[in-house]
Amino acid sequence: MNDNQAELGYNFTQSESQTMIAQMVKDFAQKHIKPHVMEWDEAQIFPVELFKKLGELGLMGVLVPEEYGGSGFGYFEYVKVIEEIAKVCGSIGLSVAAHNSLCTGHIMTFGNEEQKRKWLPKLATAQWIGAWGLTEANTGSDALGMNTTAVLEGDHYIVNGSKNWITHGKSGDIAVIMVRTGEKGDSKGISAIVIEKGTPGFSAGKKENKLGMRASETTELIFDHVKVPKENLLGNVGDGFKQAMKILDGGRISIAALSLGIAKGAYEAALAYSKERHQFGQPISSFQAIAFKLADLATEIEASELLIYQAADMKNRGVKMTKQSAMAKYFASEVCVKAATEAIQIFGGYGYTKDFPVEKFYRDSKLCTIGEGTSEIQKVVIAREILK
Repeated sequence: MNDNQAELGYNFTQSESQTMIAQMVKDFAQKHIKPHVMEWDEAQIFPVELFKKLGELGLMGVLVPEEYGGSGFGYFEYVKVIEEIAKVCGSIGLSVAAHNSLCTGHIMTFGNEEQKRKWLPKLATAQWIGAWGLTEANTGSDALGMNTTAVLEGDHYIVNGSKNWITHGKSGDIAVIMVRTGEKGDSKGISAIVIEKGTPGFSAGKKENKLGMRASETTELIFDHVKVPKENLLGNVGDGFKQAMKILDGGRISIAALSLGIAKGAYEAALAYSKERHQFGQPISSFQAIAFKLADLATEIEASELLIYQAADMKNRGVKMTKQSAMAKYFASEVCVKAATEAIQIFGGYGYTKDFPVEKFYRDSKLCTIGEGTSEIQKVVIAREILK
């Protein structure tokens, strides 16, 4: 199978399960998320109970096989879930993405049978909220320079260090953490380990006061001589970096879907407003300056969607999609920022106020070009793949 054949497998017909899930999530978001969006945003409330409700609907274990308590769906359904939530609230979309793709996804992909049976049913139902830790204060894109270490002493690893920018760092019940088990800078010197909340020495540090995504909790994690059973190691010693990169490949699809949802939310609000707002005796949508903005956004949003579904299709089929997921994440996140910016411009002064939804889309959008690999890192990944 050549590259082109591998890339062109997607059937564009939306399946019954996709349609059904999209409607279910849309209804849920209108009823349980929309009325609270600004309250949660202003006060930086991470609504744990909402995630329990999402868990009851199977949306916190979208990709987890049914035998482990999940929904057993593929990436098309998963993209729909994130997109529909993000159209209403980026923060909730981000948290659903991080829980599903990172923590749960890592255990599902690299855990042994015993580990899956132990942790996945709790994660898939949101009985437990999951966190995932790679980034540190001094190591963002340069993950190999991490300082958090795990030293084997008898039957336990002793973990010391800290992680930064961790989604659900405080409220999470379980975390998959990348730790250094070898030399700094060595890609085979990193391992992945699972640490449960309540383990002595394991605590949350500072909660970040963020520009956007304010209802999605982001904190520091601190490890002070944390004693972790060696059976909590995921896969083999030294496999952690390779595992993390593979998890980020899939995670990029979810951030692309998050970007798509925010972009659509901003675009749809701007489109509706442009038809209602009258100036000089006509709706502002009749002015070419506004109509062309909307035309550009509509085109770029559809292009984002096609890139995302291409990557999702390849992921479903088990085809390597490092390049495609990086392209989808890079393009969709940049379009997301553009859509939110243009939406504010179309709303004019009203767009700058908190009475209309676009100022929040604007604040939330920027994280999409930073989280799970910056736009610059996506370009590095894409360049590496095309120059091989």
